[in-house]
Amino acid sequence: MTIAELCLPAMIVLIIATILPAKVLGRKEYDNANPRNPAFYTPGFRARSLGAHQNGMEAFPFFAAAVLLAEMRAGQQGTIDMLATGFVLARLVYVGCYMADKPAARSIVWAAGFALNLAIFVSPLSVGR
Repeated sequence: MTIAELCLPAMIVLIIATILPAKVLGRKEYDNANPRNPAFYTPGFRARSLGAHQNGMEAFPFFAAAVLLAEMRAGQQGTIDMLATGFVLARLVYVGCYMADKPAARSIVWAAGFALNLAIFVSPLSVGR
């Protein structure tokens, strides 16, 4: 299994972990019978936690497709691994910026992560056929 492939479950863990602080810190108000109650995710930290979680869910399909396609198209594995690791690290910083309510930094990190994802996707183009 490649490093890039291991980054796929790492992203899933990060996505799940992103919503946990809102649920743990708001455990007295959290209703597990109604986990998607919008009233629970009021403005502030809980809303940011949910936003980071949802953005992770939105980013994951393109990341997974980019990694799998780049590997299927015989891109340079070292490059794919490096870019995938960079993407996961960027997402980790993105979540930190989201939780800390740093929207400008968050947008810059999001753009960097998107650029890394695009680079993974097009990486097989650099391999001569």
